[in-house]
Amino acid sequence: MLYLWQKTNQQTESWRYVMTGIYFSGTGNTKFCVDTFLKEYGYSTNSFSIEDNETLGRIENENEIVIGYPVQYSNIPKIVKDYIIYNRHIWKGKSIFIIATMGLFSGDGAGILARLLKNYGAIIVGGLHLKMPDSICDEKALKRSFEENKKIVMKAEEKICKSVCNIKNGKPPQEGLGIVYHFAGLFGQRLYFFWKTQKYTDKLKINTIKCIGCGLCEKLCPMGNIAVKNGIAASSDKCTMCYRCISKCPTQAITLLGKKVIEQNDVSKYL
Repeated sequence: MLYLWQKTNQQTESWRYVMTGIYFSGTGNTKFCVDTFLKEYGYSTNSFSIEDNETLGRIENENEIVIGYPVQYSNIPKIVKDYIIYNRHIWKGKSIFIIATMGLFSGDGAGILARLLKNYGAIIVGGLHLKMPDSICDEKALKRSFEENKKIVMKAEEKICKSVCNIKNGKPPQEGLGIVYHFAGLFGQRLYFFWKTQKYTDKLKINTIKCIGCGLCEKLCPMGNIAVKNGIAASSDKCTMCYRCISKCPTQAITLLGKKVIEQNDVSKYL
């Protein structure tokens, strides 16, 4: 993978479709980062959600892969962990660069996935941590102004550009990898919130008074955790905390960690 990434720009046309990006994204932060990474490298956008049926085929047919996902409590979202484990047979020999997005802190956000992938024979090339606008719609803790979020996105773009330059020079970033990052993630958050990401949650709440039964949340949920029955949405116990439904609900009827929606987020607002 490093050999491919160290080629000159003049050679780009002959190998620009070699790398494939895959991601899981709730409010669009991670998809944006993976797409920006690929574009900065000179590739046409070639990224696929783990929810897409064709993604597994793409992974099987490529050796150079960029994986992106949002960090939850310094851990991997349950849906991503299950995807890696369930498809454990396809990772052997794959060269993988990991992008972890976060609202504030992750410690070893990239490292925890790296260790899992290594168990299945993957080769980890590097890791990159990117701070992005907070996607937790129903908590005030990480809320920032519109202008602050625009600056965060711009800084993320700049960091991606710098990282790609370093990779081309044979020095891929190693953020989230190694023992120091491991301890930072473990004692910073994961040790105290370990239980929150080990199972899917049944804590998603839908206000039946506000709900208009439009069915958007049912369509958006990656887990099939929401269903509209008798004109009202109802949730089960398979929420992966992506905040996609909460961010898109037209009446702000859905919450998870908090009691009311403070701000609905979508990365497109800041581009």
